[in-house]
Amino acid sequence: EVQLVESGGGLVQAGGSLRLSCAASLFSFEDYAIGWFRQVPGKEREAVSCVSSSDGARHYLDSVKGRFTISRDNTKNTVSLQMNNLKPEDTAAYYCVVAPIWESSAYGCYGRRRDVEVWGRGALVTVSS
Repeated sequence: EVQLVESGGGLVQAGGSLRLSCAASLFSFEDYAIGWFRQVPGKEREAVSCVSSSDGARHYLDSVKGRFTISRDNTKNTVSLQMNNLKPEDTAAYYCVVAPIWESSAYGCYGRRRDVEVWGRGALVTVSS
């Protein structure tokens, strides 16, 4: 069974940092683009960041550029999102996602394979002002 399990969410004051991690039980993890969506109740989900299978191309939501950094370790089947200088508007549930959508022109993160779509259960990030 393919699974993505997020960890590292929590409560932090504005200006603080958190690191989200995602552990994947996915055969050929290194062949897939992977990234993070976030969603606030009542609002549309938005793509925060993604990284290509080769750990090359990356995409960031404009509002997180310069503050968030995505990285992957293909030897450990993990992807991380380092979030610095957090703002109250970053409060959301963050989901680790493997999906072909990352290869759209909007994001530009590519994989050698694109036959899987799987979402993690989410990690809650709360930033207080």
